[in-house]
Amino acid sequence: MIQELYIDPNRCIGCRACEQACSECPGHGGIPMIHLDFLDRAESVQTAPTVCMHCEDPACASVCPADAIKVDAEGVVLSAMAERCIGCGNCVLACPFGVPKLDPHRDLMMKCDLCYDRTAVGLRPMCATVCPSGAIFYGTRGEVEDIRRAQPLDRFAFGAQTVRTRNHLMVPSPTDLLEVTTTLVAPRSRAEQLLEECLC
Repeated sequence: MIQELYIDPNRCIGCRACEQACSECPGHGGIPMIHLDFLDRAESVQTAPTVCMHCEDPACASVCPADAIKVDAEGVVLSAMAERCIGCGNCVLACPFGVPKLDPHRDLMMKCDLCYDRTAVGLRPMCATVCPSGAIFYGTRGEVEDIRRAQPLDRFAFGAQTVRTRNHLMVPSPTDLLEVTTTLVAPRSRAEQLLEECLC
């Protein structure tokens, strides 16, 4: 049975244990490859973990001019190979989920690789081992369906493009496709920026 990662935003308590555990992984240099997003900061304290979704046809790999981003046989999209990455940032711009980060000190793209060193030998990713609320679950689809009311979703629509992923987002049933939209925020005037700086 293939084990996969399931993200359940409704269970996230914002403790940041996942970020801390991720930063302690060898090769990360103390930098977490997972981060928490505030879902509606003006109205709520609700957070959700954001990790690489490991797309079936990863945009980050397809736009890499150096062919530095590889996908393994299990569908895990690996971080850029240090010896090949040229630090161009194409992957950062192409990812629909906003996951890859460019390390300016090393000119290297870094992102969640599903703790490849652990999952390749049957262990769970670090984030899933420390999450106290079960917002990050690593296991089989059957296991997660037995213990959750929400259903796993791996299809996302970005405009006219549909993206399938290896990782899943837990959503209310029945949901077959999640349409991802953005809210455009009008740029602030210089007066508003100055006022905000004075209030800080």
